[in-house]
Amino acid sequence: MTRDSGRRIGVGVGLALAMMVVAGPAAQDAAWRASVERWRQAREAALKADDGWLTVAGLFWLNNGQNRFGADRANEIVLPAGSTPVRAGTFVFADGRTTVDAAPGVRLLVNGTPVERAELRADNAGRPDTISLGRLTMFLIQRGNRYGVRLRDPENPRRRAFSGLSWFPVREACRVTARFLPGPPGRTVPILNVLGQVEEMPSPGTAVFTLGGQEYRLDPVLESPGSRRLFFIFRDKTSGRETYGAGRFLYTDLPMDGRVVLDFNRAENPPCAFTDFATCPLPPRRNWLAVAIEAGEKYRGRE
Repeated sequence: MTRDSGRRIGVGVGLALAMMVVAGPAAQDAAWRASVERWRQAREAALKADDGWLTVAGLFWLNNGQNRFGADRANEIVLPAGSTPVRAGTFVFADGRTTVDAAPGVRLLVNGTPVERAELRADNAGRPDTISLGRLTMFLIQRGNRYGVRLRDPENPRRRAFSGLSWFPVREACRVTARFLPGPPGRTVPILNVLGQVEEMPSPGTAVFTLGGQEYRLDPVLESPGSRRLFFIFRDKTSGRETYGAGRFLYTDLPMDGRVVLDFNRAENPPCAFTDFATCPLPPRRNWLAVAIEAGEKYRGRE
């Protein structure tokens, strides 16, 4: 190899490396944008799924004693008419325990198994028991000292009318790396829900970040003690205008090396934006941001 050919190869390698350096960030940006788009598609698919929020068609708080259910309007729990029996069964609630009794001749399934009577687990114990009655499914939820039956109907009109989500354009400036300031062990923050109940939720620290040259802070919570992600409930200047009035949600990975990535392009409206039968948590006052974060999911009203 001559010196000149070696120089030409060296120049060529240098140019290739330079091109790789230039293309590197662009390729990373394209990969990130593609990941946001995949997340958005998955978000919409989850809403429309058979167990998604668009199928939620009712929430019935239980009274002590017997709570009859079926299509007859004389029942305490009135289910959609059609193939639903006029009297399908009874929920019996007492001392924090709930059983379901099938009416004579009614085929009632609990977790896929036909039953005449069964005691039910609520969602506070993890995955709740699922009651199936024809196309309808029901399960027990607990909120504070209140117990209720949530109904899913795959033929729910809101599911049929849903025409898709609306989004802000994907913006690199709305993906920020925040400093994470750990809080003291056992720290909690009070979270109010739409029922007016307050729950003390674990909050491991504070995310401190900058947008538009201004510093902001958000306190995340953990949805359960062993959660592997942070849950941010926040409001900003788009709330009640382009986005849902009560606020939005953002999930992130747990902090690493004192940092956490807040990608507001993945901010989502809460379940209450899609159904009247959710019990959404509301942003704590400290998570009301004095800035319009024009990224993530918009709110177009309920169709």
